[in-house]
Amino acid sequence: MLTLPVLDENPDDRGTPSCGGGGAQVVEIGRKARRLPEWLKRPVPSGGGMYFAQSLIAELGLETICESGKCPNRSECWSRRTATFMILGETCTRPCGFCAVKRGRPEAVEADEPERVAEACARLKLRHVVITSVTRDDLPDGGADHFRRCILAVRERTGATIEVLTPDFNGREDQVATVLDAAPEVFNHNMETVARLQQYVRRKSQYEVSLRVLEQAKKIRPETRTKTGFMLGLGETTDELMDALADLRSIGCDLLTLGQYLQPSPRHLPPSRYLPPAEFDELGRLARSMGFLEVASGPFVRSSYHADEMARA
Repeated sequence: MLTLPVLDENPDDRGTPSCGGGGAQVVEIGRKARRLPEWLKRPVPSGGGMYFAQSLIAELGLETICESGKCPNRSECWSRRTATFMILGETCTRPCGFCAVKRGRPEAVEADEPERVAEACARLKLRHVVITSVTRDDLPDGGADHFRRCILAVRERTGATIEVLTPDFNGREDQVATVLDAAPEVFNHNMETVARLQQYVRRKSQYEVSLRVLEQAKKIRPETRTKTGFMLGLGETTDELMDALADLRSIGCDLLTLGQYLQPSPRHLPPSRYLPPAEFDELGRLARSMGFLEVASGPFVRSSYHADEMARA
């Protein structure tokens, strides 16, 4: 069995991570950007599907996390005529250090956005739709009813299965219930990182609140699958990750994604290291052994990457 490399066990030491045994390859990096390892390099897909999706989204005045979040999979997903729609504007109210989405004073909510999202889904002929949003702490309901309206509009136009990737709604159970009132097939809320690193990575978000949101979702609507994801390479240890996964299984979380954190720009948090594919494979095996229904684990995995395949598993 592969022995997983872990970072220095001293939580206050952000120095060079140390590698465990087993011959696993680890690329260690500091504050200064370095070249990506070979396993993080791949050709860019081409084809008319990517242009079609991009043009349609622009025509309808929509946002996608694919572009706003600088997702490394966006060209592949658009070539497959899939996209994750980002509702409630393009400006987030929280200053997370890892995220490329614009932050500041948000725009007014556009009342016709649910219909435009539904139109895009119908014209793209999507069978599984992912709807996410910026965090809107400025709204009384955090945007929960807008999520509900988008789900209903997409389902009416397409009959597609629907996954939502929501903010934490400040842990408000009534807002989680509003979203689930529209019966999405998958309710996703990302933990993003382990408990110790929450303030370093997410700043205004809390580990316990995110865990509670997923627990509330499973309690309110047990038939909806709950899902979460982690970015790895931010300074977590393997033991810390396993503790977080145990917390998630204790509240019945069904689906899990594990992917490599990639720095969107020099202004964002630097990665501590790049995990090799073999380590992602072993972490995925360990997670499956804990009882998750489906686990996607790999350097390029993101929370909505091939979400249709995970939802059907």
